[in-house]
Amino acid sequence: MRILAASATLTVGKAAPNADPIIPVNIGEQLGIFKKHGLDLKIVDFTGGSRMTQAMAAGGALDFAARQCSVVLSRNLGQQIFVENRTGAGGNIAVEAVARAPADGYTLLQLNVANAINTALYEKLNFNLLNDIVPVASFMRVPNVMEVTLSLPVKTVPEFIAYARANPGRISFASSGVGSSIHMSGELFKAMAKIDMLHVPYRGIAAGGLSDLITGVVQVAFDNLPSSIELIRSGKVRALAVTTTARSELLPDVPTVGDFLPGYEASAWFGVGAPSGTPAEIVQKLNKELNAAFVDPRTKARIAEVGGTPLPGSPGDFGRFIAKEVEKWDKVVEFSGVKIKAE
Repeated sequence: MRILAASATLTVGKAAPNADPIIPVNIGEQLGIFKKHGLDLKIVDFTGGSRMTQAMAAGGALDFAARQCSVVLSRNLGQQIFVENRTGAGGNIAVEAVARAPADGYTLLQLNVANAINTALYEKLNFNLLNDIVPVASFMRVPNVMEVTLSLPVKTVPEFIAYARANPGRISFASSGVGSSIHMSGELFKAMAKIDMLHVPYRGIAAGGLSDLITGVVQVAFDNLPSSIELIRSGKVRALAVTTTARSELLPDVPTVGDFLPGYEASAWFGVGAPSGTPAEIVQKLNKELNAAFVDPRTKARIAEVGGTPLPGSPGDFGRFIAKEVEKWDKVVEFSGVKIKAE
């Protein structure tokens, strides 16, 4: 089984820095292991074991989610799941690779909000997300945080909106790239608050975006909470609100954007998918094992460490959730006027 992700492939017997330990697996033993757990699968030689693919480089929230899913499935199924990172085209390379893989349960995809955004963002895709990937299980949600440079004379979302309206053209917001969830969180805010902000994309918000926010080159960002939490705690930037519908346990005194703009919600969500045609009994088994993790104190603690909340549910629940996200972000992409040509 492999879970697709995006830049480096983890091989049997080797572990990437800070990765969970990898246990070598004899491919010839896998069929017996899966049958033991109720999965009647054929053996497919993946040159070293099963893999999960995710679409971003190692170290980010998506990579964290992929590795947590792989730990859970490895522990519960009794075989090692390897995380394979495949970067490029905003995550589309990873999705296409899984969409074309055999539908035998050995190849999984780490799904995330970017996949929903990309359906409208890209002029042409070589796959249809809703048709070519079957939802397996949602896993967790992590808030973004609306944060401003300290020199900006605002301390609340209403004050920010009033300032932006009084100073048109003077607010710029940083993101991790055109079409990223951080970018689209800002575009959704622009649309709902009816204000003007200039988008300034960076090659990863940590690669200049956050330092420019600290120094005031840009005034606001809607960053993933895990990468900004220490800047907020150390007083280098000011948090105005989190973007989820509920407050974050990491920032319990910080309100939600929706408290001031009813209906606003944006978050980095993560789950697992598989190639369309994967047998229903395999999908159900994998869903059961991932949902079982939410009562495991180890998994709950790891998710809480990054400010996340579990997202339990059935494959059908996850499918409906993805469809709603696709519809939602299609409207935001249209409002932003951004389109990316096929690469």
